Formats: sequence, structure tokens, C-alpha cells
Amino acid sequence: MKLKDYSFGSLTAGGTRYTSDLKVVEREVVPNWWRKEGHRLFPEDIAEILAARPEVLVVGTGSPGNMRVPPETVEAIRGCGIKEVVLPTSQAVKRFNELVDEGKRVAGAFHLTC
Repeated sequence: MKLKDYSFGSLTAGGTRYTSDLKVVEREVVPNWWRKEGHRLFPEDIAEILAARPEVLVVGTGSPGNMRVPPETVEAIRGCGIKEVVLPTSQAVKRFNELVDEGKRVAGAFHLTC
């Protein structure tokens, strides 16, 4: 599944336009994604991604990149054998699509606003 048309607060995935944060796990969209803390990513926020064990997890940190991925979350991701890519959301969407084109098993966690 490729992503397209990202703009502040909006992203199209699988032909559907979403206006709240979302995850992509095993080619399925998990909409209305809420985190334990709005601008910090905890391992429990991405538990189903960690359980799915994709090759790569792409994290979109918002338009200006305000969402943080603390070291303990990076350790949890790597501890599952997953490579992480953490970028502002516009760049993360582009990288997610590149990885899909490369045939990688990729998951995504996208903060769509700040």
C-alpha cells in the first residue's frame, strides 16, 4: 500500500483520506491513532507494529517534526529486529513509499499535524 497526498492534518492511504494520526501495519491502516502522550512515542503506542516485526518502521513526526522518539522506544524497535526511520511526516511518507517500491516489509506510524 502506498501513501499519497500528505498535507498538514491529512493523508491518503489505500484510497481513503484520513484526517487523524494513523498507523500502517501489515498493509492495513489503523486510523485514529492516539498515543500515551501526544508528542512522545512509547513502545506501547506501537505494540502491534512491534508484534508484526516488519523489516522497517517509518515514523512520521508531524509537519514540523515535533513528535519525539525517545531512546527507550528506539531500543524496543531495534530489540525486535526492526530498523527505524524517523522523519518529519512529509519526508516519512516519501521514504515509506520508496521502501514499498523496494519490496520491503514496511510499517508506518504517522503524526499528521504538529
